[in-house]
Amino acid sequence: MKDFKNISRIYFLGIGGIGMSALARYFLSKNIVVSGYDKTPTPLTQQMEKEGMIIHYEDSVELLDKNADLVVYTPAIPKDQKEFNYYKDNNYDLAKRSDVLKEITSSSFNICIAGTHGKTTISTMVAHILRHSGYGCNAFLGGISVNYHTNFWSSENNVCVVEADEYDRSFLKLSPDVAVISAMDADHLDIYGTKEKMEDAFVEFANQLKPGGILFTKYGLPDKDFTAFNHKHYSLQNDMADVYATNITMRDGGYVFNVKSKKWELNDIKLNIGGMHNVENAVASIAIAANLEINPLKIKNAVGTFKGVKRRFEYIISVDEAMKLKNNVVYIDDYAHHPEELAALLKSAKSLFSFKKCTIIFQPHLFSRTRDFAKEFAESLDLADRILLLPIYPARELPVEGVSSKLILDQMENENATVVSKEELLKYLQGDYLKLVHESSFGEVLITAGAGDIDQLVEPIKKILLNPF
Repeated sequence: MKDFKNISRIYFLGIGGIGMSALARYFLSKNIVVSGYDKTPTPLTQQMEKEGMIIHYEDSVELLDKNADLVVYTPAIPKDQKEFNYYKDNNYDLAKRSDVLKEITSSSFNICIAGTHGKTTISTMVAHILRHSGYGCNAFLGGISVNYHTNFWSSENNVCVVEADEYDRSFLKLSPDVAVISAMDADHLDIYGTKEKMEDAFVEFANQLKPGGILFTKYGLPDKDFTAFNHKHYSLQNDMADVYATNITMRDGGYVFNVKSKKWELNDIKLNIGGMHNVENAVASIAIAANLEINPLKIKNAVGTFKGVKRRFEYIISVDEAMKLKNNVVYIDDYAHHPEELAALLKSAKSLFSFKKCTIIFQPHLFSRTRDFAKEFAESLDLADRILLLPIYPARELPVEGVSSKLILDQMENENATVVSKEELLKYLQGDYLKLVHESSFGEVLITAGAGDIDQLVEPIKKILLNPF
């Protein structure tokens, strides 16, 4: 790979991916010409074009940058992609996203956050605390910060907050000074084969900690051979952990709580986003900030101003807004695409809004994940009062015979569940759903969830709810 100092033009294959776009923004900030390809335009790619990147959406050798000094690609790019093969056949300098991130972070102090879920919120919250407190950091995030409307920012302080992605073993390229593991639930079995092999990869990631570094793992994870000398456990409320929350109370769709460790305590912390799992994510983030010796009051103020991550228990119609509406529907959008994430999402929504009926619209992501976890998806979705399943979003995969959203539906106990197309969904929301809501005394909670293109339905759904008749 070329020295980045000698690069004037860079091309991204899959530029609209959340990890790829953060790298693209990094190079743009260095005044390098950035261009790339993605399959479809999204609000993110449109924003990147406004920032000055040249992006096209047709797999065409005529449209790529033939003068690119470096071509970065995502492992999700199909092997028969024309542009990828042109660059490969013509001996261009090709690099995986993970190798580029490795190079960028090779000489910085790195806070690397891993986990099958929770990592995006923790990394964004840590980066926000560091930025808001004046500590400063470079941030490479797997989600869009609602505070700053971006997944990348830079700082003169040579500290990087990095979301460590387990897909394709990418996180094994990183060298953490601070490492976090939030969860090790079975996922990406198309890559790892078994849950045990996936867990071993997380251990390998943690064991790459630099000398003198610190490892934070969620209390209760499988007992593995972590070699870190300085290893701390965090938890939502378990006082066996090194750091945990106490006195949690719900307030205005968020929470107030204390965080306690053996050496320090921080009281009356206000978190203005929903989800008990996000209180746990805040505990991890606060523990990291405390370890960096950031002023406790600055930590508390930063958490209080944190607005969350796009599509992570994101209030599209908040509690306050819903109360002003005729139908009183709180609308939440979330990236949840694993059974454990869905269960956490639904439990949190139902505890925050216990008087309201809960309807979830879920788009399964990947045929392989649906096949591997159909039973677990069914069990998680059964927690909702009403379930609307969209067809599977294939992403990088070809269809698998016998695998569809009906596979989940057939294993559900809740009879108030159905599979619908996007068109049928919008028609239902406009008609029968609004009638049901109108007859409800307490209103409803509506949730959209999934990692595919379900986010493109958010605005149309919001419009239906805000203008019901």
